[in-house]
Amino acid sequence: MTTARRRGILAVITALVLLALGTGLGAAVGDALGIRAEPAEQMAPAAPTAPEIAEPVAPPSLGAVSAPDSPRVEAAVRELRSAIGAASERRGSVTITVAVMQEESEPDDGEVPEPDGYRLTGDASALRIDADADAGAARALYELAARVRAAAPLNDLIGEHAPSRLPFRMVDMGAVGVEPDPAAWESGTDYSHASKAFAQVLLPEPPYIDEAALAEAFDDFDVFIRHSLANGYNAVAFPGFIEFVAFDEVADGVVYTPGDEHRAQAVALRDAFGPFWQHADELGMDVFLRTDMLTLTTPLEDYLVDTFGSLDTENPALWDVYAAGLDELYAAEPALDGILIRIGEAGEVYDVGGWDYYSQLAVRTPEAVRTMLDTLSAQAEASDREVIFRTWSVGVGAVGDMHTNPVSYEEVLGGIDSPALIVSTKYTLGDFYSWLPLNDTLEQGAQRRIVEFQSRREFENFGAFPNDLGREYQYALQTLLAANENIEGVWVWTQDGGPWRAGPMTLYLKAGFWQLYELDTVVASALARDTETDVADVTAGWARQWFSDDPETVAAIVEAMDLSREAIEQGLYIEQFADQRVFAIGLEPPPMMWIFEWDILTGDSAVLDVLYAIARDATGGDIDQAIAGGEQAVATVERMREAVAETDAATWRDPALRDAFTGTLDYEADVLRLLAAYRAMILHQGEWHDTLSPDAYAAWDADRAEFEALAAAHLETYEGDIDYPAYNLTAAQLGVERAERDLLMSWLARILLVLAIAWVVIGMLAARTSLVRRPGAAAARASWIASTRPWRARESTLGMLELDRWLLLIVPAALLVATRAVQTSFLSWTHLAVVFAAWAVFALVVRILVGRRSPWPVIAAVGGVIMLRCIVTLVALSFTGPGGYWFAFWTEPAFRTAYIAVAFALFVWVFVAAGWALAAQVRARRAIGYVLAGVGAGLAVPAVVIGTIGLERALALWNDELGLLPWGLARILGITTYLEIPPETPWIAAAIGGALALVGLLLAMPWKRREDEASVPS
Repeated sequence: MTTARRRGILAVITALVLLALGTGLGAAVGDALGIRAEPAEQMAPAAPTAPEIAEPVAPPSLGAVSAPDSPRVEAAVRELRSAIGAASERRGSVTITVAVMQEESEPDDGEVPEPDGYRLTGDASALRIDADADAGAARALYELAARVRAAAPLNDLIGEHAPSRLPFRMVDMGAVGVEPDPAAWESGTDYSHASKAFAQVLLPEPPYIDEAALAEAFDDFDVFIRHSLANGYNAVAFPGFIEFVAFDEVADGVVYTPGDEHRAQAVALRDAFGPFWQHADELGMDVFLRTDMLTLTTPLEDYLVDTFGSLDTENPALWDVYAAGLDELYAAEPALDGILIRIGEAGEVYDVGGWDYYSQLAVRTPEAVRTMLDTLSAQAEASDREVIFRTWSVGVGAVGDMHTNPVSYEEVLGGIDSPALIVSTKYTLGDFYSWLPLNDTLEQGAQRRIVEFQSRREFENFGAFPNDLGREYQYALQTLLAANENIEGVWVWTQDGGPWRAGPMTLYLKAGFWQLYELDTVVASALARDTETDVADVTAGWARQWFSDDPETVAAIVEAMDLSREAIEQGLYIEQFADQRVFAIGLEPPPMMWIFEWDILTGDSAVLDVLYAIARDATGGDIDQAIAGGEQAVATVERMREAVAETDAATWRDPALRDAFTGTLDYEADVLRLLAAYRAMILHQGEWHDTLSPDAYAAWDADRAEFEALAAAHLETYEGDIDYPAYNLTAAQLGVERAERDLLMSWLARILLVLAIAWVVIGMLAARTSLVRRPGAAAARASWIASTRPWRARESTLGMLELDRWLLLIVPAALLVATRAVQTSFLSWTHLAVVFAAWAVFALVVRILVGRRSPWPVIAAVGGVIMLRCIVTLVALSFTGPGGYWFAFWTEPAFRTAYIAVAFALFVWVFVAAGWALAAQVRARRAIGYVLAGVGAGLAVPAVVIGTIGLERALALWNDELGLLPWGLARILGITTYLEIPPETPWIAAAIGGALALVGLLLAMPWKRREDEASVPS
């Protein structure tokens, strides 16, 4: 067998191996992406019903009240007097006698709150309340007050009232201590999750507390606690834990050295807020401190690392430190009832600047969770307290799907049966979105369970739109309680969730149109007491309390709220995507991916292309069905607006609230029109990439014009409005800018493709035709030969004219530049800079090592393969431009695998061909060294630059220009955090590159004199 034939066979085998490796890589990429969808089992709440709305009934004046001398009962009497005093008129008079059978007692460890059943007897002039405990007496008085505010007769409550179905009903802290500063909301770009509650109270230096601000905050807290008690709640989650602990009880040393300001701060804060907790306890409200784990200060972290070697959350001794802190805190503040723990979110987005209190995502394994809960539950049992553990841990470590996966839930929590442990879980299978299934992990577990609800729905414009969740809540509770007898309560978020200052400035009980989402707070409590409650009656009572006594006006408001879910579900979601469970990169993206958390209309290809593909498959290719949902939502909001606007303004209790109601419906209609146009645009864009239909492109172009007009009007109307903030359209507009270039880029790709193929064809045919005498033909021939038979690179470049030699370099380099520019729509100079810097460094290193020998053989080999590699990319770009390229990548697994296989094979072949070409000059070992040195340097130099800039910053800039992942990812969650990319990755790449370069240089050195002498001169 001749040498040429052996080399040819080796080249074919190498190519096949590279293709096989590329195919494997393509399959691995597909597995890593893990993009798939399956139908989701939707909740099935009852259809809305119209309540019977009677004429308003004026309450009687309140005469003598005979009641036990109890702060809890006195607070309820005060609420009843306040309700009667707020009525526009009063008729008659009533006395009330309250009899409690037994004195109030504190529940033992592991027991639920005392029963709140009662019996009401008497008549319109004299009522008697008989209850077994203060809780029942207070409940009766609060329910009488609610009847007054709903303009309903008190006598309707006469009878026996069983204890609440769910005795534990907790709220967050609302907006207590949060300053309603319009300037902080105006930009709409502060995505911090920190509430900054009590910011006016806390001082960075001694005495650490502003007493005047503290007094105001106490009044704020008092209003919230009394209001929540009136709404039926009996527990509150108070933010903080580590801030109040001095760690004086740590057994094996001190965390804070003498004089450490952290200890002084802890004592000062504990002294300041202890009266808050005591006050809540006296009024009948349990207090749980709410914290992330791990929660740290710098000295505490140093202590833990010094003592245990690291933040080893699987070490019980580490948790003993926190248990000692709880012992200390409970001893100092007996009003505290326990601690509420979250492990699934932490970091800078929750930190408050200027204070050395922070959290880390350090509890990542089932063993760590179990160790934590075993230690803290034992502490709770010993101190007659409770631990509430949230299963919210989506995407974090090995416990990442505990919140949604029954198997993972059992792995983490199975067998932990402490009576002091309560497990808290969101009612949806994911975050608080519509279209999500009911969370079936709430149907399992031996632990005590509570269900989480959110009134001010963060992902549905922070409660700025009407959003009556009553029937969904009712379905959830009825279904879950039928499946799990261990459920004993609810936790309702009245304000919290998501960034505080990126949406409307609605602060519960103090600013904005908070009355709108008060409905969901009220209905959740009513259902927790009795899951058979008529939610339509609750809505009517809410409307009467806040807006009007007039039956027609109340009916119109109820009608609008009945329609509110349809508007939300169809307008903010694309049903054909939202009713699927979608999986990607090991996570379960939410059903509202086209609006990226929380108000960013996204323009990235990954989301929009996959969204289109799923909608297409769900509709059998008829995307008009998906587009129609947006139009339906707009029509629904217009009906809602018409119902409210047609009410008589004179019947409203406060004209400002009527203006707020119609204003929010105008705002919702504007947003949904904008979203409907954008929906049509992105779906038609996907259809064009998918089908290459000119009609689809024309439809996209018309949609684009409509969207841009609506976007401009939306921004002009609402930008800077703190009540009705404009959506963040930056990412969408960047997406439009890229899409507008797709058609032009596809034509440029076709032109370049024709030129590139012509170059290759000329190279293939030049030796057999008269073309060989044409300028450039010899260069094309050398390029073809050197790229496919690199062992002949040297001979192919012999005797070439100077012009042809330079064309060997210029043509491939120009094609590479042009291809990458087209691939990025001339919008990503960052991408071009990184790519060309890497190639330039590679070429420079190889050229230096080649020295006095001719560089043209390796230039011919590398340039020829680059030509072939560019042709592959240009073929993919020639259909519908970069948008079509990425559409196929995200949605066509077969195309993606085939493309990666060929592209990878050609990429590696560049370096194989370079080494093979050089081997004819310096032999194999040194040739490999030259290539390795060039590859290592080409990797290391850009990696060092990226590492210096910062990986997150570099990825954010690159993604902004290419639009592959959600634009908001970098600004809210962080690309590296979300994708779990280690921040030190560039430095690892630089180290690997440096090692390759060093190995290459060692191989490139002439080890023997005769070997150097035997090398073939140019």
